[in-house]
Amino acid sequence: MSEQKKISTGLKLSLELGPIILFFIGYGRIKDRTFDIFGTSYEGFIIATAIFIPLILIATGVLWKLTGHLSRMQVMTAVLVVVFGGMGIYFNDDRFFKMKPTILYVIFAATLGWGLLRGQSYLQYVMDEAMPLEREGWMIFTRRMAYLFAGLAIANEAIWRTMSTDAWVNFKTFGLTGLMFLFFMSQMKLFSKYSIEEKDK
Repeated sequence: MSEQKKISTGLKLSLELGPIILFFIGYGRIKDRTFDIFGTSYEGFIIATAIFIPLILIATGVLWKLTGHLSRMQVMTAVLVVVFGGMGIYFNDDRFFKMKPTILYVIFAATLGWGLLRGQSYLQYVMDEAMPLEREGWMIFTRRMAYLFAGLAIANEAIWRTMSTDAWVNFKTFGLTGLMFLFFMSQMKLFSKYSIEEKDK
């Protein structure tokens, strides 16, 4: 297995969030337009999705090239974008792409929940080097993350099924990112209490 290389936080965030931001900008510019391609009419959302798919694949490929490593979350996200985005384009139905975050979060919540039932924190396996915590801390944090993912799945379903496409795009671009940020900020006390580095000082 190749050694994981370090890159700057700014570059990593640009590669991870850049495609989402570009999707938001592109959708905003063409959302009210209809495109006739080979005799089929496509709304702006579908065209923005068609542009987003290669963007996220390129960004994921660049991230792998620079670091020599991709997390399971990054790989799964790229796969689901291709599968559900492709289905949305093929069937000319935006519901497939809107369901993608729900399925992704359900998978994460179920995976973490399964690990907890087995007395394990799967998060520890992928994040331990970046954030060393005592085992009890990892179990608490994993349980909270499982609840968060389950809540995000419910929120995504509620929003895309009851609100406009514009509202969903804003939620997907800013709401989900903001909720994740607020969640991690709310866990600072937990990180401090169970940090191995803190205990060793």
